[in-house]
Amino acid sequence: MPVEPVMPRAYGSSGADRARLSGYAAGVLLPARVAEAIAAGDVDLAFRRWSTPRVKVGSRFTTSAGIVEVTSVEPTDVGAITVDEARRAGFPTVAKAVGALRKNDDPVYRVGLRWAAEDPRIALRNDADLSDDDVADLTRRLERLDTRSTHGPWTRAVLEMIDRRPAIRAADLAAEFGRETQPFKLDVRKLKTLGLTHSLEVGYELAPRGRELLGRLRTADD
Repeated sequence: MPVEPVMPRAYGSSGADRARLSGYAAGVLLPARVAEAIAAGDVDLAFRRWSTPRVKVGSRFTTSAGIVEVTSVEPTDVGAITVDEARRAGFPTVAKAVGALRKNDDPVYRVGLRWAAEDPRIALRNDADLSDDDVADLTRRLERLDTRSTHGPWTRAVLEMIDRRPAIRAADLAAEFGRETQPFKLDVRKLKTLGLTHSLEVGYELAPRGRELLGRLRTADD
């Protein structure tokens, strides 16, 4: 089945970029079906209309199937897109590839993509062997998130809620806290960056690391 790639905001090689790469990459992520096609080697191109290139060669970003790297960024023209290139971008025909472009007069860019590495967050969230120092460090990180929050402490309550109600729509969980869905989802992604939660097709669940931490916190409460 053809896929329709969506180019995300990507990250380069700066220290800040590398730090963000281990967590949630802001911006539009590649849909899972596209990321999986890149990981499988079935997709290695994307075509975008941009006023100026939004990615550069060597930029990397996190997807559901791992880390994807930009291998080339070249200006092109819709009339120059070949059948082979359309298929490498996940489309059955050139017309489908062209039809997926934005309807404006911005230049067209041919973007090469490759799967580069496993998502480091996967190993992190599966690491439930927490030392006392690990627990103390994670506790401090959660406290900082609470302190910086504009809506009060939230991290423990959200962890407890996800533990009680896995696979529940984010909108429903947000409503439990009287919050809007998108800001709530951004908060959960902060927990995901720490390896504590995992996104499901619908809703979330605690990762092994998150379950272990929550259990340790509950024990400390007793």
